[in-house]
Amino acid sequence: MTDPVVLVATMVAKPGQEELVEKTFAAALPKVHAEPGCLRYALHRRTGTTGEFVMIEKWASREALDAHMKGAVMREMGAALAQALAGAPDLVFLDAIPVGDADAGAV
Repeated sequence: MTDPVVLVATMVAKPGQEELVEKTFAAALPKVHAEPGCLRYALHRRTGTTGEFVMIEKWASREALDAHMKGAVMREMGAALAQALAGAPDLVFLDAIPVGDADAGAV
């Protein structure tokens, strides 16, 4: 059995593009949630900012994440946000340390 993959992606909108970025993600979320292997795809905003978005993702496997990254929804979002983001997303992959309650102690 493969371990789930947890990814935190941070994206910064260019000034004036915050609403476009949020609306683009909001429209894409239901499609991503329906993708095979999507266990969590949750959009957040960094507290105190209007343009720093954080996506917390959990995928059943690296293969599921890879399929998502190459899929139609990501291509659509990439095209829509190409000029709206200040730079490439900052991607942080996390390895769970299984301690405590299995549900409460992991993403």
